[in-house]
Order: sequence, then C-alpha cells, then structure tokens
Amino acid sequence: MKKNYDFNKIEKKIYKKWEKLGLFKANYKKYKENFCIILPPPNITGSLHMGHAFQHTIIDVLLRYNRMLGKNTFCQSGVDHAGIATQLVVEDYLIKTTGKNKNSYSNQYFIKKIWEWKEKFEDNIISQMKKIGLSADWNKKRFTLDKKMIFAVKKAFIDLYDKKLIFKKKKIVNWDSKLKTVISDIEVINKSITIKKFYIKYFLYNSKKVSKLKYLLVSTTRPETIFGDTALAVNPKDLRYKKFIGKKVISPILNKIIPVIEDDHVDMNQDTGCLKITPAHDFNDYTIGVKHKLNMINIFTLDGKIINKPLIYNSDGIFIKYDNDISPEFCNIDRLESRKKVINYLKENKLIVKIKKCISNIPINERSGSIIEPMLTDQWYLNIKKMSESAIKIVKEKKISFIPKNYKNMYFSWMKKVEDWCISRQLYWGHRIPIWYDDEKKIYAGLNEKDVRKKYSISKEKKLFQESDVLDTWFSSSLWAFASLGWPKKTKRLINFFPSNILVCGFDIIFFWIAKMIMLTIHFMSNNNKIKIPFKKIYITGLIKDFNGKKMSKSKGNVIDPIDIINGTSLKKLVKKRTFNINNPVLVKKILYDTKKRFPNGIKPFGADALRFTFTSISFTGRDINWDMNRLQGYKNFCNKLWNASRFIFSKLKCKNNKKKSKKNISLLDKWIICCMKKTINIYCNSLEKHRFDISSNVIYDFVWNQFCDWYIEFVKFDINKKLYFFNNYKYVLFKILKNIIKILHPIIPFITEKIWQKINKIQNLKNSSIMLEKIPKYKINIKKYYLLNNKVNFLKEIIIFVRKTRIDYNINKKDILKIIFNFQNNISFKYIIIQFKNYLKKFLNIKKIFFAYNEYSYDLFFVRKYVQNVEIIIPVKRNFDKSKKIKDINNQILNIDKNLLLLNAKLSDRNFITKAPKKIIKLETSKLCNLKKYKNTLLNQLNNLFLI
Repeated sequence: MKKNYDFNKIEKKIYKKWEKLGLFKANYKKYKENFCIILPPPNITGSLHMGHAFQHTIIDVLLRYNRMLGKNTFCQSGVDHAGIATQLVVEDYLIKTTGKNKNSYSNQYFIKKIWEWKEKFEDNIISQMKKIGLSADWNKKRFTLDKKMIFAVKKAFIDLYDKKLIFKKKKIVNWDSKLKTVISDIEVINKSITIKKFYIKYFLYNSKKVSKLKYLLVSTTRPETIFGDTALAVNPKDLRYKKFIGKKVISPILNKIIPVIEDDHVDMNQDTGCLKITPAHDFNDYTIGVKHKLNMINIFTLDGKIINKPLIYNSDGIFIKYDNDISPEFCNIDRLESRKKVINYLKENKLIVKIKKCISNIPINERSGSIIEPMLTDQWYLNIKKMSESAIKIVKEKKISFIPKNYKNMYFSWMKKVEDWCISRQLYWGHRIPIWYDDEKKIYAGLNEKDVRKKYSISKEKKLFQESDVLDTWFSSSLWAFASLGWPKKTKRLINFFPSNILVCGFDIIFFWIAKMIMLTIHFMSNNNKIKIPFKKIYITGLIKDFNGKKMSKSKGNVIDPIDIINGTSLKKLVKKRTFNINNPVLVKKILYDTKKRFPNGIKPFGADALRFTFTSISFTGRDINWDMNRLQGYKNFCNKLWNASRFIFSKLKCKNNKKKSKKNISLLDKWIICCMKKTINIYCNSLEKHRFDISSNVIYDFVWNQFCDWYIEFVKFDINKKLYFFNNYKYVLFKILKNIIKILHPIIPFITEKIWQKINKIQNLKNSSIMLEKIPKYKINIKKYYLLNNKVNFLKEIIIFVRKTRIDYNINKKDILKIIFNFQNNISFKYIIIQFKNYLKKFLNIKKIFFAYNEYSYDLFFVRKYVQNVEIIIPVKRNFDKSKKIKDINNQILNIDKNLLLLNAKLSDRNFITKAPKKIIKLETSKLCNLKKYKNTLLNQLNNLFLI
C-alpha cells in the first residue's frame, strides 16, 4: 500500500467499479428480506446543499448496512422538476444571456429551454450524489415530470376529481404579483422590518343616536386596503365597544357605510382593539368574513396594482358585481405607490390621528423576493380533511413511527388543523391539470382530449379548451412513495419494495410532503379495508447551520458546498460562489470579510469519507446542528490513522514464521482486544438499528483510534518486531480485528474501506469482488469476561501512563532507566499480570528492574507513589526536578481531593441516599471514598519526602 491515501484518485475509480459490477442493483426474485429507501428527490435548480449531503449519507449508511446484512436492497433515486424554482432560475439565466424574460418567448420555446436546463443539471446533481457515495441503481432513477410520472399524476387527479375530492373555488391564497401565481406556505418567509402604523378615524353613522363619540379609531399598516373594507370588528368582551356592536361606521375615502361586528378572534389588548375587516386581502379577515357572511372586495390586479373596477364576491366566492367607487387617481398604480396617495389623502382630510413606527413581519416569497399579497383567486383544491383522519390514526397506532418520537407531535398538530389544499399554480412548467372546458365553462376531467370526448360523449364539433394551470409540485411529489416504483402499473419494483422501510428527510417538510404522502398513499394503495402505508419509519434529520448557528442561505452568503469540502476549493472561488447574485455592496463586503477570516486559504480537500463520518457523528436528536470544520479535520485524521494502521498490519503479514497460532499462547492483550471488538460491534449494530448513527460512529471511532491503534498496536509493536513469544498470535489477531473493523466501518466510510478490503482480498484469495458483498460480523459477548479482561488491561495501561507521567513530571529522559516497585498486598491476580508482562514492561518502558518488595532507602532518591486497582506502585527518582513547582502541584491535587471527599462524605451520610440508592451504587461510592483517601495519603507521603530533600 502507498504511504498516503489519495482519495482524489481512488474514490472515483472505486465508485465506477461498484457501478460496473452492478452492486447497487436489486434482485426482483423472491428474497428472504427486502430493504428499500425512497430518496427525497432534490430540485433540478442547480447543486446539492449540505442538507442533501447529510440526508444522502444517512440513507447510504442504511443501504450499505442492510445490504451487508444480506438483505435485497434498493434505493429509488430521482430528481424533482421544482415548478416555481426551476422556472425562476431559467428565466434569470435567459435575462442574463439574452436580456429577455419569459414573456419575450412563446410558451413552447420557454419550456424547451427548461428541458435543456433539466438535462444539464440533472446530470450534475446525479454526479454529486455519486461523489458522496450514494449506492443507488441509477438506471432506475425517476423524474417527477417523466412520461410515467405524468400518466400517474393524471390518473391520480382524475380519480380524486371523480370522487369529488378535487374542486375549483375562489378563495384567498398567497399571491406573488411578480410571478403571477399562487405559492405554498413553505415558500413564504416572514421578514421582520420597521414600518409605519396609521391610526385612522372611522366616523360613526348617526353617531348622535349612539354616543357623544364621533368616530372609532382603527390601526393599520396597509391603509391602501381601505378600498376593500367590509366591516369593523371588536371583541364581544371588550366593554369599550359593547354599545357599538351592530351599529355602522363610514369607511374613509369611499364613504361607504359598513357594520361593526363582534368576533372572539379580535385581540382587545392589541392597539385600539378595533379591527378593520378586508376579507379579500387578509387571511384572518377572510376567516371572519366567511364566518359572518361578509362580501369580499378584490381591489388588486394580478400584478399588484389597484384595480379600476374592484370585483365584489359573496362569502362563497361567487361574483356579485363590479364596484365603481374608487377614484381614478388611486388606480392602475402599484399598491405601494397607491399607499402613499392614500396616506396623503387621509392626512389632508385630518383622518389620521397618529403615526407610529413598529416592527412587523412582512410575508415575502423566498425565491422571487416579492412581497406576498393575500388575494382572492380561482384555484383548484383537494379536500384532505377525511384523508387526514386515517393518516393520524396510523401514526397513533404506530404503524408508522417517527424518529425521534417528538416529531409525531408536530405531525399531529398540523394534521388536526388541515384545510383544503390548493393544488394549482399559474406556471408554464409542471404537470398541466387534466381538465377541459367547453364554451359554457363546463368542466371535464380526462387523460387527454380524446379520452374526455369518449368519457363524456362529446362530439368533435364542440370545442374544448384545456386548463392552463399546472399542479403544485408537492402534488406530484406526494405520489412519489408509490408512483416512483411504477404505479399505477403493478411493476416488480412496486411488488417487491412497497412499502419502503424508512424515509429520511428534514423536519421542515413534515406537513408539506410527509403528511401528504401518507394521506395519498393510504387513498390510492389501500384495498379491501386494508390500510397501506408508504413507509414504516420516518427519520427526521436536524438542520445543518453555519458555525455561528445561522441558517445557511445563498442570500446570506454563508453556504458551504459539500462538493467543495470533498474536492477542496480556493478562497477566490469560494468568495465568488458566496457573493454570486448578491447586489448589496455592504453585504458583499461583510461576506468577503467573514469568508477570509474563516477560510483564509480556501477549503482544503477532505474527501467523501471524512465528510460522511462527520455527518454520522453529528446526527443526534437535536433540531439545529452547527457545522464545525475542526470536527471534519478530526475525521480526516481518523481515515489517515486507519490507513497507516492497515499498512503496518499488512507489512507484518509478510513476515515468515513457521509457528502457527496457538490457543495456549494467546495473550491477555489478544483476549482483551477481541473482547473489546465484539462489544464494539454489538453496540455499533444495535445503535444503527435504533438509528443512533452518532453513537455508532463514535463507538467505532473510539475503538479503532484509542483501543486498537493507540493501545493494542503499540502494545504489540515491540513484540511483533522482535518476533517473540506471541508473534504469530499477534499477526492473527491484528488481521482478524482489521477485517472486522473494515466491515463495520464500510457503511460510514465506504471508499477507504473498499480500498483496504481489496488488499485483504489479495492476501486471502477471497471470491467476493467487493466489501459490499461481505456480511456484517455479529458476536455474542460475555460481559463478565469483558469487564474482567478490561480491568486487567486497564491495570497495565495505568502503569504505563503513570511511568510516562512520572518521566514528564520529574524531567526524566526516555532513555534514562527506571526502577519500579509493586506492593500487591492481597491482589495476587494483578501480580500474575506483572509476572507475565515483566520483560515486556521493562523493555517497553525502559525499566531496569521490577521489584515486588523494596526496603532500600537513599537520600538521593525521591519515591513517587500511586494506587492503581488497590496496588501501590512506587518509582524511585533522582532529585533533579523543580522542588517548589512539584510541591505546588501536589498541594493543588490534595485540595481537589479534599473537595471530592467532602461531597462523598456528605452523600454517604445522607439517610435518603443510603436507604433509597441501590447497593451497587453505595458500594461504588464507598470504594471511591477509600481510593481517594489512599491517594491522598500517597500524596501526603510524597509531600513529606519533598520537604525532607
């Protein structure tokens, strides 16, 4: 093996070999046990981010682990067409390259350009997944807008429409006036900004008959919506307004008479406690308007301007008439420009009492950057209320479980409040809704126009027009769990791998994707009163944030590209990537400063294995995960350590020796490391099966680095180099341990383990072409035997640590020979250990003699003492150290011991502790107390000896 592991050269070759051998392909014949994961399809809008890489690592660990358990594994991969996101990206690209937006092209040309984009960036995304090591059968990858998916989506829509679960209605939605489409809640972010709040007079109609008060005061941050007011609302418990309920006020500017209504929704402690109701342009107002059967007045055009003739609808969304009351001076201008004119008018007519600055959350489309306008529009809806009941039930019955468990509460919270799901979008790109209209606007549902005419017996003479809207991306994605496997056809993949075993995704899309998948899977896949679920478990990952705990975002310029971590990148390229499309000079300057400070030399290459190991180690149950480059460096160091340990072992296997392994000659160290390995493998496998990837990665890291490399290999290096008594046993054990740790590390770090395994293959002439075809080792372990062996080896470890520390503390050169004295008292078992390893310790630690009794005293010597496992160890040292410093160190140790003694004495004097604590705990605490007292006496003796010098 080469001295250094060059992952840049090796990883790509290894992945190509896996693909060439077809190791990711599933077997569609009858198998003992199948294991399937449906990959959440990433958008085709560019490249993978850290969240994708994190989730794909977890998915691949599960795939490789279950493959090595002998299961028939399959990963259904694919990418999402991402309606709005993709359309925006392609339009932005066209503007930059041609100076024209989508309106400058025909629909067909624009869609053609999107398909060209898809072909280019789909390949890019797949190559990134491969770079991370995802072991998916790429021949089976799907696209949410491929021909089979288009057919599946049409079938699903038509079925739901025919069952009257899909309907069209005019309701209030999140409207993006820049994109001219409805958008989902997940695409809306609330940006906190300072704005002005206006307190406006609404004069009472016939106020003399009501009160001496002439007007009610209403506060608003959106005075332009006055044109859409249909009522004022107060809380029925608010005594200030009790007598005004049922009365009327005059709406400013238009001078319309509107009622004062009561509603519990109104917060009487917020501002004036009197709320203006604009049902067509505020979600809360819409709820109140529908409840009180108020008219709804739409005052905006689709591009966010004040409309010439507002449209008046009743509370059911049915058009009543046009409104001609708005003065032309306010119309045909953007709503924000109109706001200025409304404010000026109100000021001139002394209708504003005061203006106050306040912090408010403004809804913004995260993708387009435009302010969202609540708007009444005609949209298609799916009634998911009944579906949600079944979806709640199966989680309550534990047919589907959340990991961690607490996320099911978030799921229940959302599912209990479900409303009709708006499934239509006003875009070019997406699944066109399979609905046709005739001249009378009558609706027909079908796969195509031919199917519609046949289904509804419509003659060729009658003209039909297809719905121009497309379906929400989440609608097609919600069918992914079964449609990606071939539904509505009964494909081999669907028969073998539905339902999948586990879904891995983020908590932010529990409702937007997971819940909808569960609902639609139950609807389409259940039969004969037998409920079918999409997956058995849902593993929710945390959110990867930057090192300051802030969300990674392109708009903030703090994104780290996982491929840059694998390949490395220069500071120049990193800055360019982070400031791309950011036009704010102040923000660019800040990003530049932060990037240079954090990555002065760019990002050095770490390879896929180090990145994967880091991801598994941080996959704990928390919601937020701060990214730490130092941790990444630690796991790169681990890979190097594993590589070097393997090189050492392989070099020793070349040594020829006639003696074979003998059970009689197996040493304590061999028994100990084998027992430790078995225990590690048990914890590793149990943790993986419980989806505690962090525990699995940490336990194998600790075993390989600390127990195997730092102790066992160091223990045996001397013996194996000298070809002494245990030479052949050491070779056997080293090789056995290496094979096992390479196998169990493979799911986490697949590339380096495959490379090392190829060397093992050559040595043993194994038939398997890859480590992926090996079995995960499983062992039974005798816990009592483990603790007994661990106790004995820890005794040896502590002796070595004590001797090394003594050399450091008393300035003793490594080459200087020491003597060591053991006072065993009744600890005969430990005496046998020293006898067995006497020569070893002497040469390993450069000790001249080992004594079991020592009465010699010399004024020139100082005796360093320590108790290990109740055995007193004494090292005589020459007085060539800093006496005052040593006295200070010992006094500090005694002070710490005294603090611990006080705490232990208090605990053991506590009656509650003595009566309630288990006997084992009491015994353990008593033993701690005894050992601390002995150690304190040892330190006091050392102190006395120091004063004698």
